[in-house]
Amino acid sequence: MSVLRSIESKIEGLFEGVFGRAFRTHVQPVELARKLAKEMDEHRSVSVSRVYVPNEYTVYLSPGDREQFSSYEGSLVGELQEYLSEHARREGYALLTPPRVLLETDDDLAIGEFGIATAVSQPAAGAPVIPTPPLAPPAPALPVAPSVEPSVTMVYKAREPAADEAEAEPPPVEREVVSLTVDGRVHPITSRTVVIGRSRECDVRLADSNVSRRHAELRQDGATYWLIDLGSTNGTELNGKRVEREKLADGDTITLGSSELVFSRSLP
Repeated sequence: MSVLRSIESKIEGLFEGVFGRAFRTHVQPVELARKLAKEMDEHRSVSVSRVYVPNEYTVYLSPGDREQFSSYEGSLVGELQEYLSEHARREGYALLTPPRVLLETDDDLAIGEFGIATAVSQPAAGAPVIPTPPLAPPAPALPVAPSVEPSVTMVYKAREPAADEAEAEPPPVEREVVSLTVDGRVHPITSRTVVIGRSRECDVRLADSNVSRRHAELRQDGATYWLIDLGSTNGTELNGKRVEREKLADGDTITLGSSELVFSRSLP
């Protein structure tokens, strides 16, 4: 089980047993978690080398729903914040501070309805940005997050499940597709670092005697992909130009020895 699913199970577990029946017509805790992650995905802001997301999330609940959470509110908020932190880590997002979740009561909302407003809250002076683990040499100075206006509050309405209907999984968040094509064969890029070379230990192996055992590396840093030569014997070329470290764009041609690879990325 993934870390994200494990946290989701803990959120569900807070309200199982004798309390499960009461929540069937109210806002479901796990539904809050999934909608918060959706809001994070939809309010991404791409800077030079990082993808920033909001770090403050205000959840507006009807008085009836807020009352249902009263005995568990502290635990629920903690689990939701942990869920957002893990989601940001998995997606490679950068945060100015750890995510903060606030619960508020809105008398205009009916039972089963809830609203979410996101914001970027600036950290205290001197506090570092919280990025995913860096994969490239650190820059001399921390980047400045782009200015983001507070979002419009999104209102959701819980759907009443049918008696014979199991809880359906939400549709997956669309993610960009990244790949390398070698001799007509497509190699999907699913990790942040991909080593290319002649060695059996490489992620993308090339049967080319002109290619070094560990020839080059494809590395993701935020929203940017880099091609990095690993001290190869015959060098690395990008679109016919020899490079040591260069940004990649969709359709770029990489030449290692006598082998050609095409880099592709399609945004959702």
